[in-house]
Amino acid sequence: MFPEDPISDFERIPRTPPMIAPVPSHVKMPLWSVMIPVYNCLGYLEETLECILAQAPGPEAMQIVVVDDCSTDGDVRALVQRIGRNRVDYYRQPRNVGSLRNFETCLNRSLGQWVHMLHGDDRVLPGFYAEVEQLFAVYSEAGAAFTNLFHDQTVLDSAIMETESGLVKDFLVRNAQKLIVQPPAMVVKRAVYEQLGGFFAVHYGEDWEMWTRIAAHFPIAYSPKRLAHYRYMNADSITQNSIISGQNVHDIIKVIDIMQQYLPVRQRQKAKSAARLEYATYCANMAYHLSHANFKSALLQAKGALQLSKDPKVYLLLLKYAIKYAVNPKTWLSIV
Repeated sequence: MFPEDPISDFERIPRTPPMIAPVPSHVKMPLWSVMIPVYNCLGYLEETLECILAQAPGPEAMQIVVVDDCSTDGDVRALVQRIGRNRVDYYRQPRNVGSLRNFETCLNRSLGQWVHMLHGDDRVLPGFYAEVEQLFAVYSEAGAAFTNLFHDQTVLDSAIMETESGLVKDFLVRNAQKLIVQPPAMVVKRAVYEQLGGFFAVHYGEDWEMWTRIAAHFPIAYSPKRLAHYRYMNADSITQNSIISGQNVHDIIKVIDIMQQYLPVRQRQKAKSAARLEYATYCANMAYHLSHANFKSALLQAKGALQLSKDPKVYLLLLKYAIKYAVNPKTWLSIV
């Protein structure tokens, strides 16, 4: 899926959180940095940029930058210039470096006090930035803040949590058991990235690890307003490619293991078992979802479900789907 790339896997995947350097003291920091990592998502990028520009304050308050990891699906620079009208900066990597290194570039090129990493195939709804600004104003101790969100109709649960805005109680343990926030909804203070480092270890599930790591050190604020849209079903996304190849299972096992170090010792085993069962259920659901079109990938997800958890619930779910598939192979999974 990537163009010919001399960068080794070792270089593409940081083994430890990459350092995020402080903004030089002579630079006046805006309140916001909206950093948009892109790779072959040109069909979505125009809408992504327009949703930001429709609610963006001036450049003195918000930096907006597209960071392009050598996309091959069209002229990203031309689109940024046309839609951005000199309001959006564009940076293209000298060569394809992979998503984690592209995120690292985004964070190190950010200048704002608060960093919103909005992937080029996602979007935010009107009022998102005002709502997060209000969260940080009220809960200044928070290291990060997020809103509820919409997502494409998939096997993912909605990010519904508390019905009122506030600091999320037990976010660390809850998120270590089940991912409860997706990237377009999350904003992190730059100082937090400077202290804890950037994304590392895996290309799939790196956000799950990052939010859990942050929660081990800082409170997390939340608004129940649905003000972000996570496009899960982009066929060219890292998420979809990882699921098709089965890499998602290997990466999630690694993420769950890494997250244990952030938890109190007495809660680790319970959280680990819950996380593995949660993702095993996800893989079982995904196996049936894929079975109509890609049986090989469906089997990889079914095998991954059992690799993650031997809980009887997983066996029963897979048996249910096997029977359902045998009765009508073309039946689509009804995802609620």
